[in-house]
Amino acid sequence: MKKLKVGVLGATGSVGQRFVQLLDGHPWFELGALFASERSAGKRYKDAAPWVLPSEMPEEAAEMVVKPMKAIGTSSTEEIAVMFSALPGDIASVVEKQGAQAGCAVSSNVVVHRMEEDVPLVIPEINTNHLALIAAQKLKRGWDGFIITNPNCSAIVMTLSLKPLMRFGMKSVHVSTMQAISGAGYVGLSSMAILDNVIPFIGKEEGKMESEPLKILGTLEGSEIKPAPFTICASCHRVPVMDGHTEAVWVDFEEDVSVEEVKKAFLDFKTDIKTPFSPEKPIIVREEEDRPQPRLDRDAGNGMSISVGRIRAGNVENEMKYIVQGHNTVRGASGASILNAEVLVERGYI
Repeated sequence: MKKLKVGVLGATGSVGQRFVQLLDGHPWFELGALFASERSAGKRYKDAAPWVLPSEMPEEAAEMVVKPMKAIGTSSTEEIAVMFSALPGDIASVVEKQGAQAGCAVSSNVVVHRMEEDVPLVIPEINTNHLALIAAQKLKRGWDGFIITNPNCSAIVMTLSLKPLMRFGMKSVHVSTMQAISGAGYVGLSSMAILDNVIPFIGKEEGKMESEPLKILGTLEGSEIKPAPFTICASCHRVPVMDGHTEAVWVDFEEDVSVEEVKKAFLDFKTDIKTPFSPEKPIIVREEEDRPQPRLDRDAGNGMSISVGRIRAGNVENEMKYIVQGHNTVRGASGASILNAEVLVERGYI
């Protein structure tokens, strides 16, 4: 197949850089444009993003001239089929809509549109059927293109682990996260703040953890999504790890469930998605009693698989608990948006 030209919105930020790195050599997509703020526009990418190690920056991207956001919708971007968004939320709320109005499929990693009724919030192994919202979105808004989103980085990891367990009937979920510093962005935390420390608060993170999974695991009814019928309580913390979010999860079931049943549900979880970024095993069970660990497990499935371990009974009736871990800037960010775009191609939406 002929490669589709794609663009990256917010290309000079930490997630934007990861988009550029992961798109290098992609068999379906070809980098066609890089967008950033007026401060970076007009510069070569290697000059606009000087903190990227030269050895990690793709040659194709290095010499590309960064475009300003106002170029979206002009003749210079009319060949762009997909826009990957890594913009700050306040800018994304306007620019992503401009991309959709210009006829692009906008695959966004940004929070701003995730919970809108007509915008699919997608983890492909779970809810590709929610892509049916695209038709309603285009009709309602009069756009030639559309916006789809992937969840928050910590929510992706937990939600993917919850999907196989829904067959047992879940009443409530409690989660305590240990989130990597890369999730705060390139200049998100000073070394003096995080070294030898744990920060027990991440702004707005707990709300995303408690709401986004319920939309993803919900039921599509016509052009509306009925949220999943259980509650989530989250406590989110930043820890001195570079990449990889680790989460302790407690699930209360409606009936008694054994460790063996939970483990088998994880092991049996499969997907029919066969695209370049789709992992062969979305969920990997770690049998060692001290796994998963970020340094050992974050790159599983090229960073697109999550790992679960320490599956054990809780202290109250019908409760199970486990640890889940995943790569926050790959599976939890740019890799998730790229996988979403691949599925759009596979299913004929692009």
